[in-house]
Amino acid sequence: MAIEKVGVVGCGLMGSGIAQIAAQAGCTVVVREVSEERLNKGLASIEKSLNKFVEKGTLSAPDRDAARGRLRGTTKLEDLKDSDLVVEAIIEQLPDKRELYAALDKICPKNTIFASNTSSLSITEMAFMTARPERFIGLHFFNPVPLMKLVEVIRTIATDPKVYEDAVAFAGRVGKVPVRTSDRTGFIVNRLLVPYLLDAVRVLEDGVASIEDIDNSMKLGCGYPMGPLTLLDFVGNDTTYYIANIMFDEFKEARFAPPPLLKRMVLAGWNGRKAGRGFYDYSDPAKPRAIQLT
Repeated sequence: MAIEKVGVVGCGLMGSGIAQIAAQAGCTVVVREVSEERLNKGLASIEKSLNKFVEKGTLSAPDRDAARGRLRGTTKLEDLKDSDLVVEAIIEQLPDKRELYAALDKICPKNTIFASNTSSLSITEMAFMTARPERFIGLHFFNPVPLMKLVEVIRTIATDPKVYEDAVAFAGRVGKVPVRTSDRTGFIVNRLLVPYLLDAVRVLEDGVASIEDIDNSMKLGCGYPMGPLTLLDFVGNDTTYYIANIMFDEFKEARFAPPPLLKRMVLAGWNGRKAGRGFYDYSDPAKPRAIQLT
C-alpha cells in the first residue's frame, strides 16, 4: 500500500527529524509527545532545521511552508489512529515500548504498519508485543535524520514481504538510501561500528597512543571524517556503552564487551558533547580539548 499518513511517536532528536523528512516528502504527519513542553521543543527544532535548509538554498520557502502545513503535533496518542505507518522513536526501554504498542494496537486499524527506530533492541521481540507481528518492521534512521542519507530497513522472520517492500519504498520516498537487513543485534552499521569504537578505547587504555593521535590516525590515514573517540563523544559514551552491552549479551564475543575505561567514564557521567566532557573537554565547544585519561 502507498504510505501517505505517517504517525511519529516521540519528538526528540530522532522523532523530530523523522517527522520533518516525512512532511517534506509530501506525507501528512502527526507527531506525538508526552507533554506540551517536549512537543514544543521538538517542533521548534523542526522549524529551525527547515529554516536552515532555506538559508542554504536546498529548500525553497514555499516548500518549507508546505511541509509545515502537512505536519502537526499532539500529546494525544489517539490522534495517530488514521496512520498508514507509525514510527516509534521513544526511549530505548522495552517496558515503555511494550506499553506504547499495547495502546497503539487498540487505536490503529489492522492495516497500519508499526516501525521502531531502535538502534539495538530486537525488532522481533517488539513485533510480538503487538497483535500484528507480520506488519512490524525496523526503520533505523541516523542522526541527524534530515542530513544522513542511510536508513536500515529491518525485517523479522514474521514480517510480511509486501509490508517490507512498502517500508523500503517509504525510505526511498523520504530521500534516504535504504539498506535491507534482518533482525540481528546491531543490524549492519552497529555490528561493524561498535567493535571499531571499542577497539579505539582499548588502544587508548593500553597506552598505545594519545586521544589526538588515535583520532588523527583514522582521519588522515583512513580518510574518516571524524576520529573514533570524537565520534564516541558525538554519539554519547553512554549510548555506545548501552548498545555494546546488548550486543555482548547477544553474541558473547569479546569484541563487543565494553572496555573498563568506557564503563568508568559512563559511571562518572562523562558522556561526551551532551555532558560537556568525554574524551574531550567541551568547555569551549569550538575548541574541544583532549582530556588526560590514562
